[in-house]
Amino acid sequence: MQFVDEATIEATGGHGGRGKVAFRKEAHVPFGGPSGGDGGRGGAVVAVASTSVATLLDHRYRRFYRADKGEDGGGGRRSGRDAVDIEFPVPIGTQILDDATGEVLFDLDEEGKRGVLVKGGRGGLGNQHFATATRQAPRIAQPGEDGEHSTFRLNLKLMADVGVIGLPNAGKSTLLRALTASRARVGAYPFTTLVPNLGVFRGFERDVVLADIPGIVEGAHEGAGLGDRFLKHIERTRVLVHLISLSSDGEDPIKAYKTVCHELAAWSKELAEFPQIVALNKIDVIDDRDELELWRTEFAKIGVHDLLFVSGAAHEGLQPLMARVYPFVLAADASRRTDLLGHEIKPEWSPI
Repeated sequence: MQFVDEATIEATGGHGGRGKVAFRKEAHVPFGGPSGGDGGRGGAVVAVASTSVATLLDHRYRRFYRADKGEDGGGGRRSGRDAVDIEFPVPIGTQILDDATGEVLFDLDEEGKRGVLVKGGRGGLGNQHFATATRQAPRIAQPGEDGEHSTFRLNLKLMADVGVIGLPNAGKSTLLRALTASRARVGAYPFTTLVPNLGVFRGFERDVVLADIPGIVEGAHEGAGLGDRFLKHIERTRVLVHLISLSSDGEDPIKAYKTVCHELAAWSKELAEFPQIVALNKIDVIDDRDELELWRTEFAKIGVHDLLFVSGAAHEGLQPLMARVYPFVLAADASRRTDLLGHEIKPEWSPI
């Protein structure tokens, strides 16, 4: 399945039904009054967050959504039926933005959360509403109103507890496969992963969702290596696992660490302040394990005092890594609050 995290759509609400011009025609009532019913409201277009979809691919092929017209009013004061709203599913984590202004209108970050993109037009009033003392047989009724119309951008940000970040070929996909049932593609060359991959770690009382974020390279915040397409997926995570390769064909670990941290800071201040768990990967290729302590000393010099050592390929150090991650996930759960408008207030992060 092709992963698509951006799309543009147009939505039009249904036209309101027409009001009816009608008069009572009952036996023995020679001068029946007006009895035209009102038109029904046009349908709305509604986006609904759902686990049934994982990508915005469908919206690349269907860009136009138009709701049905409301039913016209009838005689005998009968109102027309309101049109049924159009509802379409989007992945959980989808933001809906006004295409003209870029304003975020809806953030559909929970199952079943709804966003009414456009409303249907109001139905017209029937002639029963226009009778007066001097005009007892009005022959006028209102047409229905047009529905709203607008263009929207859909922007998907993955919902994950843990973002696994690092330079290309740091071993992120291999680590994800080792921790979860993910079938993320792996390979010994850069940019094996071209889309974010999700996996679920089930070793604790609460499942932990991990996202393998495609390789961040120098200049990623400006679009290098498609970085600007992937950095946004980190913004919803609760903690970052910063994976650094110890393989001899990789970049110097200290330089690799600084490169990724610089790109996070250049993208946003919030990302720069996210909690990070730094793990040196591929320790299975190190013959002399005393070398790991040397790396611990080198990283301490740049302020990284809590360093872990893992191997996704050899399944080494995975339990200690997840034991370090899990308290951050629980802390985020406990500190999640909403303001009076229902907007989420991000937790204040603090190291354990």
